[in-house]
Amino acid sequence: MKNSSKKKFPKKNNKDYQKNSDFSYYSKNTKRSEKNERFLNYSAKNKNVENLNKNDKNNTFSSLKRRKPIFKSNQEFPNKNPDIHQEFSNKRNFDDWIWGKHSVYEALISDSAINRIWCTSEIFSSDKFYILLKDLKSKGVLIEEVSWNRLSQLTYGASHQGVALQLACSKTISLEQLIDFSKHNCANPIILALDGITDPHNVGAIIRSAEAFDCKGIIIPQRRSAGLTGTVAKVAAGALEHLQVSRVVNLNRALEELKKNGFLVVGLSGDSQLSISNFLEKAPLVVIVGAEDKGISLLTQKKCDFLLSIPLKGKTSSLNASVAAAISLFYLTSK
Repeated sequence: MKNSSKKKFPKKNNKDYQKNSDFSYYSKNTKRSEKNERFLNYSAKNKNVENLNKNDKNNTFSSLKRRKPIFKSNQEFPNKNPDIHQEFSNKRNFDDWIWGKHSVYEALISDSAINRIWCTSEIFSSDKFYILLKDLKSKGVLIEEVSWNRLSQLTYGASHQGVALQLACSKTISLEQLIDFSKHNCANPIILALDGITDPHNVGAIIRSAEAFDCKGIIIPQRRSAGLTGTVAKVAAGALEHLQVSRVVNLNRALEELKKNGFLVVGLSGDSQLSISNFLEKAPLVVIVGAEDKGISLLTQKKCDFLLSIPLKGKTSSLNASVAAAISLFYLTSK
């Protein structure tokens, strides 16, 4: 036994094993018994394998070293997964979201204010949802057909059953209702229209300014615009409760309808030679505000009766969209 022990374990390693009381008897017997094998497997599963490797880096228990990464990954994976899911869930506030076929269906038939709907093609074409979704789409609600995987990403793995929606913080009215309301409450009403403003903070600030300067309503296109989310309502600071909002499918068609009803369409453009301070028209107006970086789209500019600029005296070449809207409303309502 002594000779075989020397061959199997070097002297230096043998001393290390003598210091370790838990494994000292392994140096005395090179033929592992079934009892020792069971103990070894039990230790690999329930004890810290790293401590064993530190005590003897050059021993012959290579099988334990091979088990180390397997043991480590199996132990750590269940602990990391909830943390990752929690981290993703915190990135979005789902207070105004509803998902699941039954929950979404009840929200649709209860006439709740809806900002946006995501659904799979199967849900959109189903007998239960098709008529409801088509009707909402015609009223300006943005409906997107997405894949099942995309919807799972949006809801961070929730049981969505193929459909989810985001509630709006305020109900909208049709364009016809907005025209009738504005004309019956003012001889020369002013309506704001937004073109490509996707920042909810800008939309909220514009709504606040519009209500402060007694605008009769605001028009928001279905696409390329922030909806009436909780952020918009918060920035608007209560103004949304006192301002009529119409969400239209197509902004340019809406402008044509407004023209037929006697409105002049005015667009804000930094390139225009006509200053807003020199604009003297007092007819019913639709004032279009574009995004700060892109401005009003070319197609929408062609629908405008006038393009007006805000005179700037400093070196700053442009204004924030909400600031430009407030200044223009001040000029137009003070005449």
